[in-house]
Amino acid sequence: MKYKEYCDLYDDEGKLLKSKVALEKVSPLINPAIKKLIDLTKRTVAVNMAGIEAGLKTGAMGKGIILGRGINANVVKDADAIADKVKKLVQVDEGDDTKVTKIGGGKLLLIEVPKARLEAASTYDAASTAVASATVQALIDQYNVGMFDGPMVKSAVWGAYPQTMDMQGGNIITILSIPQNNEGLGYALRNINANICAMMTHRNAMQTCALSCTFEQAGEFEMGMAIGPFERAQLLGYAFQGLNANNMVYDLVKANGKSGTMGTVVQSLVERALEDKVIKAGKKSNTFTFYETKDPMMWNAYAAAGTMAATMVNCGAGRFAQAVSSTLLYFNDLLEHETGLPSCDYGRVMGTAVGFSFFSHSIYGGGGPGVFNGNHIVTRHSAGFAIPCVCVACSLDGGTQMFGPEQTAKVYQDTFGQIDEFARPIQAIAKGV
Repeated sequence: MKYKEYCDLYDDEGKLLKSKVALEKVSPLINPAIKKLIDLTKRTVAVNMAGIEAGLKTGAMGKGIILGRGINANVVKDADAIADKVKKLVQVDEGDDTKVTKIGGGKLLLIEVPKARLEAASTYDAASTAVASATVQALIDQYNVGMFDGPMVKSAVWGAYPQTMDMQGGNIITILSIPQNNEGLGYALRNINANICAMMTHRNAMQTCALSCTFEQAGEFEMGMAIGPFERAQLLGYAFQGLNANNMVYDLVKANGKSGTMGTVVQSLVERALEDKVIKAGKKSNTFTFYETKDPMMWNAYAAAGTMAATMVNCGAGRFAQAVSSTLLYFNDLLEHETGLPSCDYGRVMGTAVGFSFFSHSIYGGGGPGVFNGNHIVTRHSAGFAIPCVCVACSLDGGTQMFGPEQTAKVYQDTFGQIDEFARPIQAIAKGV
């Protein structure tokens, strides 16, 4: 064993899934379910067949329309034939791991690109470009499109690319954004909008927590934040905040869900930390007890779990996502005042929350929480512990956002949300142990 810690993993209903799990068994480098989840994130591409049909009919060219250049093609009706053609074009060998699934009666195709294409590539672009080119070729073959109408087919699939860096106005859907949008080294897995995570898990708050934490913490590993002594810190935070280790998040929410507040979650968390001997009473003044810990990494994991529970209690009670930034800030502010110890992520969650409050719904008001991610310049500063709370708040939101999950990310529920690793990551990761 690399680390001395064991933990018990519980599901989204508080039921024990796996007991005495060694900490490294939930590492993105070791757990096969996490590796599969990341692999599918890179290899899986959705094609909006209904969108292509509409684009061809109207003469869509990028985000504009060229009148008189429309093509009438029953793309949805012919989805089976087109899917067969796409599969033959995308696969490397007959019978390899290429997979094409028809969804919604042919309105969508979900395509798993073979690993061979990713292994022969420098970036994950290879998945979306292969699917886009194969779809164009399949449509041209299916409808015997001539050379002068070929560009209309290309535009219906690829959108405005290469006039735009991304496939603006196109009908290829991926979980990962294009590499050019990543704010630094290793940010790809953190560049996934909160609404997308909420939709892929069908708005199950505990599963959303696990999925987002998996993306965020795998991203931390990718950007070099989990080397040497820092690996244990990230794994502990991941296990307790993201995977409901020792049922802590569930217990805290259950104890405070009916009538609790952020303040009562602070009380519950401190009581749990004292009971588990993670912290103990130290120096006292006339009015205040300073707590101390011999294991700041474990304390941080508890603080991360408490931050998540406070988000579920507060944003869940109001069914509003907008409160997540103030929850991230003031839960941790209260925690520092209560204990004298560092708050979640050693203050970085609080720091993230200050800017996030301003940019999501204050004077600036540039966008609701659902459009933010761990790659965003406003919310990138925490080492993977802030954005999962944002994703959970969006999954609990009752329609208060201007840009709600259904408005911006419904297609992700219909496609990627049909894959177990995305929809129920808690169970998948526990099984992977």
